[in-house]
Amino acid sequence: MSTASTRLPEGRYGRSSDERADHKLKIAGAVLGAVLLALIGWFAYHYVEQNKISAQVVSFETSDNAVRIHLEVHKGAGARGYCTLRSQAADGNEVGRADFRFDEHAKQIDKVLTLRTTSRGTTGELLGCHAD
Repeated sequence: MSTASTRLPEGRYGRSSDERADHKLKIAGAVLGAVLLALIGWFAYHYVEQNKISAQVVSFETSDNAVRIHLEVHKGAGARGYCTLRSQAADGNEVGRADFRFDEHAKQIDKVLTLRTTSRGTTGELLGCHAD
């Protein structure tokens, strides 16, 4: 006795429904992946674009009631905004904090700023910059 084959001959009747479903799933996955990558790129671009002001502390000098901070600011020529600076005492307590505005049209600004403190500060830190 021989057993009859229940499998159809290959290539005779076209693709099976499983193969068609797999092909559709691959296409849908590729499209969704491309959309996800485009969204990530769009959000990343707008995040970088919103941060139009960046800065760094070049040096700082402390005294009993103030900290002089040399700040280097990089920004777009038309960008306006402010940077927040702070100083801490040796025990870690904050002794001074202030916002300094930058409205100049230059792309790079070097300024020595004086941050008044309630007691002797040991640090001169940049907390961040924000565009208006």
